[in-house]
Amino acid sequence: MSERDVFEYALLRVVPRIERGECFNAGVLVYCRAKSYVGVRTHLDETKLRALDPEADVPGVRAALRAVEGVCAGGEAAGQAARDDAGRRFRWLIAPRSTVVQPGPVHTGLTADPEAETERLLQLLVR
Repeated sequence: MSERDVFEYALLRVVPRIERGECFNAGVLVYCRAKSYVGVRTHLDETKLRALDPEADVPGVRAALRAVEGVCAGGEAAGQAARDDAGRRFRWLIAPRSTVVQPGPVHTGLTADPEAETERLLQLLVR
């Protein structure tokens, strides 16, 4: 059996109308310190979004999800977080916020492949 490392993950939730508190999962953030990995996979279900808010700003929600992807990727796409290590970028992304795209609570697990784990969690918890 290959060596497994501790990882942390949080779901990205879309909350179309903050005042109502209704939400659905639209992505998963994964951080593995041992591998210096921070990654995200997203999937926006427009049918769910429109069911919760028929006038939702779909391009705005997509832009917010792309911004999370940019921070995870690092480099110029990460903006001010470009010079931060993977852990700092993950911590910044999971900080509580009152916006349309919000992180959920952080959970932990063990994985031999954090990138594959990110995809597995997307399929299990988002799609």
